[in-house]
Amino acid sequence: MKKLPILIDCDPGHDDAVMLMLAVGSGLFDIKAITTSAGNQTQEKTLNNALKLVTLMDVDIPVYKGSDKPLFRELIIADYVHGQMGMDGPTLPEPELKPGPLSAIEAMAKILTDSPEKITLVPTGPLTNIATFLLAYPHLKSKIERISLMGGGAFRGNITPTAEFNIYVDPEAASVVFNSGVPITMCGLDVTHKALVFQEDIELFRSIGNESGKVFADLMDFFSIFYRQELDGGAALHDPCAIAWLIDPAMFTTKSCYVDVEVSGTLTTGTTVVDFYDVLKQTPNVEFVYDIDRKKYIQLIYNAVRQLP
Repeated sequence: MKKLPILIDCDPGHDDAVMLMLAVGSGLFDIKAITTSAGNQTQEKTLNNALKLVTLMDVDIPVYKGSDKPLFRELIIADYVHGQMGMDGPTLPEPELKPGPLSAIEAMAKILTDSPEKITLVPTGPLTNIATFLLAYPHLKSKIERISLMGGGAFRGNITPTAEFNIYVDPEAASVVFNSGVPITMCGLDVTHKALVFQEDIELFRSIGNESGKVFADLMDFFSIFYRQELDGGAALHDPCAIAWLIDPAMFTTKSCYVDVEVSGTLTTGTTVVDFYDVLKQTPNVEFVYDIDRKKYIQLIYNAVRQLP
């Protein structure tokens, strides 16, 4: 079976780590590169975390450094969720690889230019790198098959009452992406807060017996501390949804909607305005994901992690 060519843009991050494990362990993707965004932690730390994960999984995937800060704003990080290093909890190997010589934006441009086929972009952090690429290389937009992203939410936020963290960190970048005309799948809080991992799941992964299963369990032990009071004992595995949708969209419930991003609201900056009920009568620009078969999701990730070192 032909592998789907993708480019992953992420800010590891506990759930980014699991997203990468799913992407690599599934064996279904031709991962052209990993580019790093600043979000869950600073660019220096998310880049180092990505290099550690590539070393853990023993794969030859180039990693490129992205933007240090949002387009127009100062960086906000989520150290209160992800810890001092951005992926606190497990003991990870020191990186055996160095970042690629190009910037993330230059690497995206080269990869898309050289590719004979369209490539799917999978961003799971703030959209700074993707927006910068779209603004700098508009002629390459046609080489993007789809953007499958984790971010936003229709009916709730997690950093303000209505805004989700990834979008809130760089709303101007998100606005560029959502108005780009590129097909978008949006896995926001509406679905990711149903994509829960519980303690019994964590122990199942630990019992696999490989190093990646242990790292998964240690990551989730730390990550769960933040979530358990809010989500009935589970932790929200946000970012792997963007990969899982590409593997098995039938696992999810979706609706085609028009979505735009609020960039200047006093109370609502960073809100993804999802016209779920088609009030505006605008042409839908997003496949909005809002429900999931949780058991299938965990099994999919489990099957992938079993294949890793």
